[in-house]
Amino acid sequence: MSDTPTKRKNDPEGLKKRILAGALKTFAEFGMQGARLEQIAEHAQTTKRMVVYHFVNKEKLYIEVLEQVYQAIREHETGLNLAKMEPEEAMIKLVEASFDYHASHPDFMRLVCTENLLRGRYIVQSERIKALNKSTLDLLDDILTRGQQQGIFIEGLNTVDVHRLLSSICVHHVANRYTFHFLFTPDDKEEDSIRRNRQLAVTATLRYIRKAP
Repeated sequence: MSDTPTKRKNDPEGLKKRILAGALKTFAEFGMQGARLEQIAEHAQTTKRMVVYHFVNKEKLYIEVLEQVYQAIREHETGLNLAKMEPEEAMIKLVEASFDYHASHPDFMRLVCTENLLRGRYIVQSERIKALNKSTLDLLDDILTRGQQQGIFIEGLNTVDVHRLLSSICVHHVANRYTFHFLFTPDDKEEDSIRRNRQLAVTATLRYIRKAP
């Protein structure tokens, strides 16, 4: 135990990862404006001085956290190897994986909600996020193009519209989880709600893009 502090002092990358993890939890819980660097430092088992040393200020740290969470979900998508699947199978896999990711990463969704409450004030400052998110449209466009070439998806689909559709139920499930459950489905078990909404996301997306039989 005596050499733990020494190891941490000599591991700046490890410290930065702990700060980012602590910042994600804190921003997700308290929002950008309510979060304090002291809270983030406590999560990371370090000091406010070290947080400032590595990230300068709260705003720059917040932007880096945004970049990290968007990078994580985009890497999750590209790791699915969808190009090797038939178009409809790939689309189903993408929707299911997207739903599961949102459901298992509620802090990501809270952070996105925070940034929307701030009217996108910080995300527009990051060219990296814009570049990162191009991959999700490229991946989706490939699936749609292959499906159109095979005659199973309708022509004239807008890739952004399809992305908006497939992500909408995923986002709604997490962002409105407590209010929607209280108002409309108070008797549902959580696992039943997850299963139904996951299938709804798949069904809605396929019905939007498929050619009529």
